[in-house]
Amino acid sequence: MDLPSTFLPAASLFLTFCLCMYPQLPLANPGSTGITRHYKFNIRMQNVTRLCQTKSIITVNGKFPGPRIIAREGDRLVIKVVNHVSNNITIHWHGIRQLRSGWADGPSYITQCPIQTGQSYVYNFTIIGQTGTLWYHAHVSWIRSTLYGPIVILPRRNTSYPFVKPYKEVPIIFGEWWNSDTQAVINQALQTGAGPNNSDAYTINGLPGPLYNNCASPMETFRLKVKPGKTYLLRLINAALNDELFFKIRNHTFTIVDADASYVKPFETDTIYITPGQTSNVLFKTKTLTSNAKFMMAARPYSTNAAGTFDNTTVAGVLEYMSDSMSSSSINASIKGLPLPTLPVINATSYVANWTNKFRSLGISQFPVNVPQTVQNRYYFAVGLGTDPCPKNQTCQGPINGTKFAASVNNISFTLPTTALLQARYFGKSNGVFTTDFPTTPLNPFNYTGTPPNNTMISHGTKVVVLPYNTTVELVMQGTSIFGFENHPLHLHGFNFYVVGQGTGNFNSATDPTSFNLVDPVERNTVGVPSGGWVAVRFRADNPGVWFMHCHIEIHLSWGLRMAWAVMDPNQKLPPPPSDLPQC
Repeated sequence: MDLPSTFLPAASLFLTFCLCMYPQLPLANPGSTGITRHYKFNIRMQNVTRLCQTKSIITVNGKFPGPRIIAREGDRLVIKVVNHVSNNITIHWHGIRQLRSGWADGPSYITQCPIQTGQSYVYNFTIIGQTGTLWYHAHVSWIRSTLYGPIVILPRRNTSYPFVKPYKEVPIIFGEWWNSDTQAVINQALQTGAGPNNSDAYTINGLPGPLYNNCASPMETFRLKVKPGKTYLLRLINAALNDELFFKIRNHTFTIVDADASYVKPFETDTIYITPGQTSNVLFKTKTLTSNAKFMMAARPYSTNAAGTFDNTTVAGVLEYMSDSMSSSSINASIKGLPLPTLPVINATSYVANWTNKFRSLGISQFPVNVPQTVQNRYYFAVGLGTDPCPKNQTCQGPINGTKFAASVNNISFTLPTTALLQARYFGKSNGVFTTDFPTTPLNPFNYTGTPPNNTMISHGTKVVVLPYNTTVELVMQGTSIFGFENHPLHLHGFNFYVVGQGTGNFNSATDPTSFNLVDPVERNTVGVPSGGWVAVRFRADNPGVWFMHCHIEIHLSWGLRMAWAVMDPNQKLPPPPSDLPQC
């Protein structure tokens, strides 16, 4: 089904940029208050040793995690990605709004075809209206298990944070380590229909810490070296494939100042909860202590689905105090006997609910709240797990005999096309690629948080929702309990949204909207659909293109918990694709 011709191009092709090796001194960016920053990402295999095992992993420039991208609000980023591995590659710049630069968003077969072996692609986008911490990761299958890194967005020059200036800023990225090949793990899970094998460890900045086995090197423990009486800014990122996490540093507290690169009203806590895909900036004030003091930090998962499996382990690091006269190498490496912080229980749903309810947008004149007060498009999406039938002459290991695990939005499990949706739509060739009949409400309503329906089978298709440009949207995402309650972190590409309400049980369209926060709701790009509950978000469809929305628990994404929004482009705001856009 082709879309209206108002989406067809009328402008000339992008300029082709000549990139030099990273790092490169930034150049002036005409027509912008920022500068242009050039990076080159060589995607290469690299031998890395963790948990006493060496394996070859996919990396950016040989680094795990990948190198840090640093920019200021208003800067243009021009990043040349060269694929030197046998796998197809795309990179998603998670949380970047990509205003009128949808060709640079990165999800495979949504905005671009993958970069094939020996090929390259230049991602070109400008950071508009965002300050804080975001991140990048591969967006093909499970390659993001090792291919990820931080994006640090500083305020514009001659401006400052709306909080105390930190003494130092430290990215802290939570991830997972797999002794096995993650591509083999997901391929086996999809073939058998069972849940996937678990990771072997969680990591902090790529390091699993001392709790996993006795042969682990001290070099495999993350050490945060601090000075007494200083304020640090920790840039937290959850890059784990499949797990939401609790994080804590023993005998210390945090002040939350940011969520997904949007400022929030500061609040204090001693325990962080963060889902895959989410980021947060937190202020961390050290105590007035003598040097050589050490405190353990730890992270472990949150999970409420008793029917599923997950990596029920703990990653640990150490906070080390040092004086001005001490060098980093002079710190005693021993951390034996240090007590771990006490973290919430694995299924601490009440803690998670209280945590998420604390977030409010900062809402000052410099950073106003622009939540839509009226709604032109309303949608109700049921998100959760279901089943597929087992193919003939095959034994499946799904939740019910003769089935395979599947996942869906409004009972539609999204099928990736073989060409990019944005390309097909832009050139008016969507017929046979996708349809625009995605259901706005569940096709077969049931008691979503009560007794599951007898029929748990789902349907499949490549369907999108079409949104008129600049209209307002209210989306209620309802969790289901077909195979147990579970939290689903939903990520929307190309937009931030305001989280105006959430609750337990089934959403009541008559009573629940009366309690929506339309004054200072938090602004995010990734939100957890509560275990056994619902969440409501609002946004304005002001960014033409095709935008992916999916669960950021990777196995749910692989099972089909994903869909796309197509935002109309009546005034041809989206430029033509760049000349080096990969072809399928």
